[in-house]
Amino acid sequence: MEKDVHLKLISATALGDRKAFAALYQQTSGKLLAICINMLGNRALAEEAIQDAYVKIWHNAAEYQRHKGTVLTWMISIARYRALDILRYQKVRKEEPMLNEAEGNAIDLETLADTGSVHQLNRCIGELPQEQQQAIHLAYFNGYSHQEAVHYLDKPLGTIKSWIRRGLQQLQRCLTR
Repeated sequence: MEKDVHLKLISATALGDRKAFAALYQQTSGKLLAICINMLGNRALAEEAIQDAYVKIWHNAAEYQRHKGTVLTWMISIARYRALDILRYQKVRKEEPMLNEAEGNAIDLETLADTGSVHQLNRCIGELPQEQQQAIHLAYFNGYSHQEAVHYLDKPLGTIKSWIRRGLQQLQRCLTR
């Protein structure tokens, strides 16, 4: 099982095993890069985010806590937060906006990887009500803050937070079926 392999590799990485870290990178970098490209809309910035994320993963491998989620989920959150930092930095510098406009409510996750889990995630997202799909897309794939999603969707903050929370709960239930 992929989760068990990742767990063994992160455990060995925590002990300083460079070969285990290289194997972990080989198995996960495509997924993390696709997420960052989707968020940043720019491959060079995504590669920068991934490089920083893997440095953090190497240094903090011992901090991984199994009860909080899978190794891949932990790694995705590190890469996602790094991409969000880059987005915020770009906004502060008032450069070209890096956020992709949400086109309708379609969420294209096919670029993540060609695995069954991605197809399952796509299926589960497709089962969400349209407003939850869009709110989750804005927050998790385009890196919008809740406040930015409020302005984009022209809905109250509480509504946006509820859509995201309920949508994530539905996704979790769907993915564990």
